[in-house]
Amino acid sequence: MSTLWSRVHSHGLIKWSTIIIATGISVGIISAAFLFALNYVSNLREQNKWIVLFLPLAGLLIVYLYKNYGTRANKGNNLILEEYYHPSTPIPWIMAPLVILTTLLTHLFGGSAGREGTAVQYGATIGEQLSMRLQLSKKERRIVLCCGIAAGFASLFGTPLAATIFAVEVFRVGRKRYKTLLPVVITAYLAHGICLILKAPHSHYPQVIITDFISFDVLWIVGLGLLCGIISRLFIYSGDLFSQLFKRLPNAYLRIAIGSVVIIIFTICLGTTKYTGLGLPTIAAAFQQPQALYDFFLKILLTTLTLSIGFKGGEVTPLFFIGATFASALSLYIPVDIMLLTAVGFVSVFAGSTKTPLACAIMAMELFGIPVGIYAVMGCFSAVMVSGRKGIYSSQRNIKF
Repeated sequence: MSTLWSRVHSHGLIKWSTIIIATGISVGIISAAFLFALNYVSNLREQNKWIVLFLPLAGLLIVYLYKNYGTRANKGNNLILEEYYHPSTPIPWIMAPLVILTTLLTHLFGGSAGREGTAVQYGATIGEQLSMRLQLSKKERRIVLCCGIAAGFASLFGTPLAATIFAVEVFRVGRKRYKTLLPVVITAYLAHGICLILKAPHSHYPQVIITDFISFDVLWIVGLGLLCGIISRLFIYSGDLFSQLFKRLPNAYLRIAIGSVVIIIFTICLGTTKYTGLGLPTIAAAFQQPQALYDFFLKILLTTLTLSIGFKGGEVTPLFFIGATFASALSLYIPVDIMLLTAVGFVSVFAGSTKTPLACAIMAMELFGIPVGIYAVMGCFSAVMVSGRKGIYSSQRNIKF
């Protein structure tokens, strides 16, 4: 009996070791390559700003690729959520290369988008392909999906612990399945380690130094969190509004062409490209000096418009931009250190939009330092409480408070 148990245990250990190693290494390598490519196309766009004029052609190509090759992959992150809740048809392998290519096209030609959606999708796709080959059960398949998502998120943002919590929290808000955390956290750290070994160009943020815990600051931070929750609602509402507006155009080619022209007009009229792409320079500047109060609003408009008409990438880095610039602008009126305010705003709008407050608070500690943690917890949970039950992922199960 003991020999049989040992064999079963050994088989399980070998199986999960194979899954973790294969997923972590594969996703880590892909993330490193993707980050290098994203840096390249972003720099190329900034050096040749006229390239935004070709955004409609890039949009038409993206629609063509998804119509002819993408099938169900066009659902993006919502497809992953659906397959977690109700496993049925495997996630198509084409999702990974397609979302990487179309995200690079979006950024190269001046769309305002992120990159987390891309990482989540290629991470989940790799995990799904492993599940199919190993003929895993539905329960095991869910764990592997979490491993893939955590690997993609961790390797892209350099926050393996937050990625682990995000991968579980985003699926079962209020019902964390902690027993899945061990393979997920190991996969996340492995993918992150591979990215570090390959010297991928991660974004780096300043460490926030907090000398004293001032109780009066807590009230300001909670207030900021509540405002960030309202900003999250505005972002979600804007995305829904643009989606409904452009769905009146039944032809996807016409939809993305007209939307692209609107983005070009916006960009030309604004006279700057700070709202296109990821907006990383503006995020970095937000920690040093107050930003214009309208920056966050313009980023909301351009990001929700970009994604609503069919471009790819994701929402998270734009949400970082929105939260950071909003909080930075408020530093003129709130008597709290600008770096602390910006750090809390950075994660709080993200938390309100994705309903993942714990993951976002941990991300703040990984990015800005452990002392930020208590403030980030207050900001993120406050944001989620007023952000409404709906998030940016329409297939996500609603949160209840």
